[in-house]
Amino acid sequence: MKTWFNNNSTHLAVIGVFIAICFLYFTPAWQGKVLYQHDVLQAQAGQKEILDIKARDGDMPLWTNSMFSGMPSYQVLIELPSNLTTYLLRGFKAVFPHPIDVVLLYLLGAYLLFTVLKVRPWLAAVGAIAFAFSSYNFIYIEAGHANKTYAIAFMAPILAGILLAFRGKYLWGAVLLALAMALEIRVNHIQVTYYLFLAALILAGIELYHAIKEKRLLSFGKAIAYQIAAVLVAVAVNASLLWPTYEYSKETLRGASNLKTENTQRADNGVSREYAYHWSQGVGESLTFLIPNAYGGGMSTRLDEQSHVAKLVMGKGADPNQAAGFAANLPTYWGEKPGTSGPWYFGAGVMFLFVLGLIIVKGRLKWWLAGATALVLLLSFGRHFPLVSDLFFDYFPLYNKFRAVESVLIIATLLVPVLAVLAINELVTNGGKIKNLDKKALYVLYGVGGLTLLIAALPDLFLSFKSSNHQAMIEQYGQQLKDNTFANEVMAALVKDRAALARADAFRSLLFIVATFVLVWLLVKNKLKAQAVVILLGIVTLIDLWGVDRRYLNEDRFADKLQLARQFNQEREVDKLILMDKDPNYRVLDLTTNPFADARASYYHKSIGGYHAAKLMRYQEMIERQFAGAINEDVLDMLNTRYLITTDNQNSQRIQRRSTAAGNAWFVEKVTLVKSDEEEMEAINAFDPVKEAFVHEEFKPLLDESRLGRPVNSSIELTAYRPDRLVYEYSAPNDALAVFSEIWYDKGWKAYVDGEEYPILRANYLLRALQLPGGNHKVEFKFEPRAYHVGETISLIASIILLFGIGGLVWLEVRKKASREQARKA
Repeated sequence: MKTWFNNNSTHLAVIGVFIAICFLYFTPAWQGKVLYQHDVLQAQAGQKEILDIKARDGDMPLWTNSMFSGMPSYQVLIELPSNLTTYLLRGFKAVFPHPIDVVLLYLLGAYLLFTVLKVRPWLAAVGAIAFAFSSYNFIYIEAGHANKTYAIAFMAPILAGILLAFRGKYLWGAVLLALAMALEIRVNHIQVTYYLFLAALILAGIELYHAIKEKRLLSFGKAIAYQIAAVLVAVAVNASLLWPTYEYSKETLRGASNLKTENTQRADNGVSREYAYHWSQGVGESLTFLIPNAYGGGMSTRLDEQSHVAKLVMGKGADPNQAAGFAANLPTYWGEKPGTSGPWYFGAGVMFLFVLGLIIVKGRLKWWLAGATALVLLLSFGRHFPLVSDLFFDYFPLYNKFRAVESVLIIATLLVPVLAVLAINELVTNGGKIKNLDKKALYVLYGVGGLTLLIAALPDLFLSFKSSNHQAMIEQYGQQLKDNTFANEVMAALVKDRAALARADAFRSLLFIVATFVLVWLLVKNKLKAQAVVILLGIVTLIDLWGVDRRYLNEDRFADKLQLARQFNQEREVDKLILMDKDPNYRVLDLTTNPFADARASYYHKSIGGYHAAKLMRYQEMIERQFAGAINEDVLDMLNTRYLITTDNQNSQRIQRRSTAAGNAWFVEKVTLVKSDEEEMEAINAFDPVKEAFVHEEFKPLLDESRLGRPVNSSIELTAYRPDRLVYEYSAPNDALAVFSEIWYDKGWKAYVDGEEYPILRANYLLRALQLPGGNHKVEFKFEPRAYHVGETISLIASIILLFGIGGLVWLEVRKKASREQARKA
C-alpha cells in the first residue's frame, strides 16, 4: 500500500488541489446552502407526486399525473435499480454536495484524458482547470441544466477510452469507454452524447486514414471492435432508460406530427428548422471566446450608476438610485440570440495557446482537434451560416431531433484546452527542435493580442454594438417614455456602455494573453524551468476563468435550502383553498403564469400544464390548437379541470371552480367516428364531452357499435388511485363507451375488466376510452411498459458484465505488477 501511495502521490496531490479549488469556489455548498437553479426547482415541482408515492408505497410509479395531464415518470424522475451507474453516481453525490460534484467530475474526467495523452500530471491539471472553468460549464450549472452538466463531465473519459483503444490498449480502452459511456447515457442528455459522437466520428475517420496509409487496418479494426463492444455494454446497462425513452420520443415533439398542417412546420420525425436554429451562435459573436463581454455579456449583466445611461438619466433630473435602476433594466447583450445567460468564453491565455498549438503541434491529434473544433463552430452558427447546418439538419441521421444548436460548442470547450495544453507539452518536450519557435510565438502574440488591442482601442470601428432590432427598441422606448428624442439618447448611451464593456474586457484579455506569452517566452528561452512555468500557467488560467465565472455563478446564487424551497413552492392561499377539496383527482390550470412553461402548480396539484422539454406531440398539438387564442372550455371539461387560478385587476390571485368538469370517467351517449387526426382535432373545437366522444376510425375494429346502448342509469367511479394503477367501479345496464380523463399512450397502458384484458381506444384526440360490458364490474388500468421491465433485466445482466470487466482488468493488472516485481527480485 505504501508503494502504491508513493507511485501515485502526484496524482493524489492533484486531486487534493482540485478539491481545494472546489471548496474555495463553492464555500456556501460546504456550509449546507443550495444553489438557486431555475430548471432544478421546476424539476423538483414536477417530481413531487412521484416522491410522495415512493414515500407511501416504497417504489416510484412509472407514470405521473402532475404535469400535462399525465406522462411517463421515467422522463421526470426514475431510480433504475438494476443499473450499476445509479449507485456510482449516488455514492459520489453523497460525498460531494452539488454543484461541487459536477465541477469535480469536470476536473477529474479532463485530468484522466490528459493523462491518457501522456501529459505530465501538473500540466494535465492545468488543462483540466481550463476545461472545467470554461464559462458555459458554469453557466449551465447556474441555469440548472443538471443532466447536461453531468453529460459534459463524462465527455473527456469517453474520449480517453477511445484514444486508449486506438493506441493498442484495447482492454483498458474498452473498459474505460464502457464505464464512461454508461455514466454518460445514465445522466440522460442525449444531445450532448450525440455531439460527442460527431467529434469521435472525425477522430475515427482520421485514424482510419492513417491506418490505411500505414497498413495497420487489422489493429484499427480490432480497436473499433473493442469500442463497439464497449458501447453495446454501456447501452445495455442503460436499456431500461434508453428503450422506453426511444419509444416515448417517437410520440413527442421529436417525433412525427399527427396533423397535416403541422407537417410543413416540422422536419420529418424531428423539430422544425426554426425551432432548432432559434438559439444560434452569431458568427461575430465567436469573439467572446477571447473577449467575454465583446457582445455585452448576458441577461444578468447590469449597468450601474457610473454608466452612460445612468448619467444621462441623472442629467434629466433623476436621483442616482432611480438612474441606476433604469440603467440596470436595459439589455447589455446585443447579439442575435433571443437571450443568453452569458458568453462562451474559453480563456484569453487558452486561446493564445490554442492558436500556437495549431502552428507547432504535429501529428494526427492536432488535425482531429482542429477539424472537430471547426465543424462544431460552423454547426453552432445555425441560421447565421446555414450552408453546413442545413446539410446536417436535412441529411445527417438524428441531427434534426435537437434544438439550440449553439450547444454544440460544448465540444469546443473540451477540444480547445486539449490543443492548448498539447502546445505547452510540445514546448516542454520538443521545444529545442521547433524551428523559429520564438518568431512563431511572437506572430501568435501579434495576431491574438493585436486583435484584443484593436478592440480595446477602437471598439466602435469593428463592432456596431447594435442588435438587428435596435430601431424597434428605440420605437418601443419612445412609446414607453413618450419622448422619441430621449429614447434615441438612451439607446445611444446604451451603445456607448456596450462599447465600454467590450473595451474593458479587451484590455483584461490582453493582460492574460501577455502574461501567457511571457511564460511561454521564458520557457522557450530557458529562463524558467518547465515545472514553474506550468504552475504559473495554471494560476493565470484559473484567475482568468474564475473571474468570468464569478459573474454568473457566485455566492449570491446560494440560499438556505429550506428557505429556497419555501420561496419557490410556498403554499399560496389559492393552493390551500383548492386542497380543501376532498376529491384529490381533479386537475388545475394556473393562469397566473405561462401554464405550459411552469411546473409550480404541479407541486400541489395535478396540473394540465407543466415544465418539460419533451411533451407528447398530441398534447402539444392540443395546446397549440385549443389554447393558443381563447381557452377551449370543452377541452378543459374533458381534462377534468375543476379549478382555474387567475389574477384580478389588483394582481391578487383568485380561484374559479368549474362545475362543468367532466370528472375522472363518464359514459357517453354518442360515439362519432372520424377519418383523420385533423378531423378529430377539429371535432373537439366545440362539443359536449359528457355526451359525445370522437374516435378515429383506426379503432373501429375494436368497437362493436351494434352492442353500444345509451348509458341510462349508469355510473362509474374512481375507487383507487396510484398514477400507474387506476381502479374504477361501474354499473351499466348495457354495453357503453366509457371515456377516461387520462392521457392516451399506447406504450405500456393496459386495461382489465374483472381481470380480463380489454383493448384501449383513443377518444377526443388524446384521452383513453373503453367499450365496457353491461353489469357491475371493476376496471383496472395498469402502466406496464414492456420496454422498461425487459430493459431492467438487460440492464442487470450488462451491469454484472461491466462490473466483472472492471474487476477482471484490475486483477490482471495486479498480477502483471506482481510478476514484474518477482522478476525484478529474481
